[in-house]
Amino acid sequence: MLALALLFAALAAHPAAAQFVGDAPPPVPPANVPIQPTPSGPAISLAPPSGPAATPGLPATLTQPPVTLATPPTPAPLPASSPAQGVLALMARFGKDLPPVNGGVVWRIYSDKPDASGAFQLVREDRTATPNIVLAPGGYVVHAALGLVSAVRPVTVRNETLREQFDLPAGGLRIEGRVGTSKIPQGQITFSIYKGSQFEVGERAPLAQNVAAGDVMLVPEGTYYIISNYGDANSVVRSDIRVQAGKLTDVTVTHRAAVITLKLVSDKGGEALANTAWSVITPAGDVIKEYNGAFPKVILSEGEYRVIAKNEGKVFERPFNVSNGVDGEIEVIAR
Repeated sequence: MLALALLFAALAAHPAAAQFVGDAPPPVPPANVPIQPTPSGPAISLAPPSGPAATPGLPATLTQPPVTLATPPTPAPLPASSPAQGVLALMARFGKDLPPVNGGVVWRIYSDKPDASGAFQLVREDRTATPNIVLAPGGYVVHAALGLVSAVRPVTVRNETLREQFDLPAGGLRIEGRVGTSKIPQGQITFSIYKGSQFEVGERAPLAQNVAAGDVMLVPEGTYYIISNYGDANSVVRSDIRVQAGKLTDVTVTHRAAVITLKLVSDKGGEALANTAWSVITPAGDVIKEYNGAFPKVILSEGEYRVIAKNEGKVFERPFNVSNGVDGEIEVIAR
């Protein structure tokens, strides 16, 4: 089993490119959900090694504390000569009886009372695994974030050391796509992640969109479903997966599709005619995709199709089939 540092190294190699929905923080789903079918890849333990290990940096936190402003304020410094101070010692673990988190946590300390404008003042921010933060005695709110997992707790600091431990049940999720035995290149496939199972009733907003292949997402443990889009036409696959706290889960989504290049030619094997408008339709007449140009490429699920080409006021068409993993070229003869 790989150490937790392996997940951090993966994150450093594949910085998160996911687009989160809306300006508000993404919702934090509940940790306790029914167990669903296991993902296609094994879950790799993220427990830290027995010896000391360097902790590579992680991307910025993917969620914001509920008390932040649209533009986070600058941390307020303590007075130069504070009459009394306490120490807030913080640490996080993946859960009860699970290993400690040895990196990637963003700690934010807020005043527990709003200022005159109604905002909660950010007092300190720290990104070390186990910070010891010196604070003036008083009430504060501590927010801890690890990827999309967060926890909030009020604390009271006195003239002594206060130790607080947070449970952040995060697991790593890394996804790739394949057609047959071939890996789908980055840039041709994206993933959207939703909380729960695809078979549950009701509309849900995605937790993350446009997740690139190979990116590592830190999400709360639980069940999710993935919508995988290969290309921008009709090659879409839905998969239920399970993420465990403290583990990196690799998921492979398999598409049955091919890349098809369209050409309108005067004669078989001839040069493609420019200024052509294309429509790819099902046998029933439903439009799958429309393009303009001489050599449009479309990624289609295996099946039967018709293509319509319009050029200089004339319309040409032909049927064609798509076989899984068999990329090809479809010529339409302009006569």
